[in-house]
Amino acid sequence: MILKSKKINIVTLGCSKNVVDSEYLAQQLKINGWQVLFDSNATDIDVVIVNTCGFIADAKEESIDTILSFVEAKRKRLISKVLAVGCLSQRYREELMKEVPEVDGFFGVNQLDEVLHAVNTSYLPTHANRRLLSTPTHYAYLKISEGCSWGCSFCAIPLIRGQHVSKPMPEIIDQAQWLANEGVKELILIAQDSTFYGKDIYGERRLPALVNSLSEIGGIEWIRVHYTYPSGFPFDLLNVMANNSRVCKYLDIPFQHISDRVLKAMRRKISRQQTIGLIERIRREVPGIALRTTLLVGHPGETNDDFEELLDFVKTYKFDRLGVFTYSSEEGTHSATLVDDVPDEIKQQRVNRIMEIQQNIAIENNRKHIGKRLRVIIDRAEGDYLIGRTEFDSPEVDQEVIIEKPQGLIIKPGDFTQCLIKSAEDYDLIGEII
Repeated sequence: MILKSKKINIVTLGCSKNVVDSEYLAQQLKINGWQVLFDSNATDIDVVIVNTCGFIADAKEESIDTILSFVEAKRKRLISKVLAVGCLSQRYREELMKEVPEVDGFFGVNQLDEVLHAVNTSYLPTHANRRLLSTPTHYAYLKISEGCSWGCSFCAIPLIRGQHVSKPMPEIIDQAQWLANEGVKELILIAQDSTFYGKDIYGERRLPALVNSLSEIGGIEWIRVHYTYPSGFPFDLLNVMANNSRVCKYLDIPFQHISDRVLKAMRRKISRQQTIGLIERIRREVPGIALRTTLLVGHPGETNDDFEELLDFVKTYKFDRLGVFTYSSEEGTHSATLVDDVPDEIKQQRVNRIMEIQQNIAIENNRKHIGKRLRVIIDRAEGDYLIGRTEFDSPEVDQEVIIEKPQGLIIKPGDFTQCLIKSAEDYDLIGEII
């Protein structure tokens, strides 16, 4: 391979877990002399590495389209080599090798050594727990485990990433301390299921203890918890959230559905009654908490009555943040053995109905903040405005606070400031610095 400038462009698709994987790879490349760019449109690139997603149909399509676009750039000799890594490559490597032979290599989710070897680079274990951040330097994702052992009927993650494996707590704290030294102020804990953390290596769930330990690291001001599974929820975490000022009153907890029929078909290991009890306990023990959830519509066997029950659930419990996906059949999962009996147009109609209701809930929730003073972290500047977030919002997926730049006051990304909320939109707050 004739190199132009020894530049590598890492294009990351899918979830924040992929972001972290890309950052580990980027660090190894950097210390081996590569100039690493993330999601770049530069034309003087030698190698493009596409970190793919294979979770649902839309994500797989996006991954394939992205690979093909860089294959075309290679054909035009704009780049020298294209590699595909991650979940899609893990699951469909043989098929992809046949369908897209122009790609110079397909690698799965745990093949860091092999990816480096493909660009004539060696893995350096001295940097095993270090990353080159692709996020703004004031926040970082912190992956605390790999894989998932729940076996939900619709989900291919265990087939791709394997069973749940927790990272040892000292290793996580070491990385968090390093991130703090690099200027990170907000840690966003991620996993396929963060609440299961520690069960496999310590014999008990250790997420509350981990969060408390991370909060003692100097420089870390916010800790945010994502991807908590509702079944077997560790209630000690609520006490930590309620009493530790560094832990955001925010919880990402995907409920997927509320109908007992559908929950059973999904193999979620939780009932409607247990779900409602969990929500009420969370809100009772952590007053003011923001709940983000994810729902799945169109699972095989979901009837109109099941959907109306879900719709009523959304109306009643008024989640602060909510996303909806349509079911897609994934090879190898239990649901793939069932008849996909909900037409695509009905699935989309159900998504639209939920999101119409959620839009009204979002503006209603936002108006409650008008006149309040909230602590805001500034993420970026855009023209005459600063864009920030409250503790109730995670980057990329949640709403923002839009603030007109104050005269004579220098505020930069990563700074915390007190903001008076002046008005509210559907998915944004408008504030001024006080």
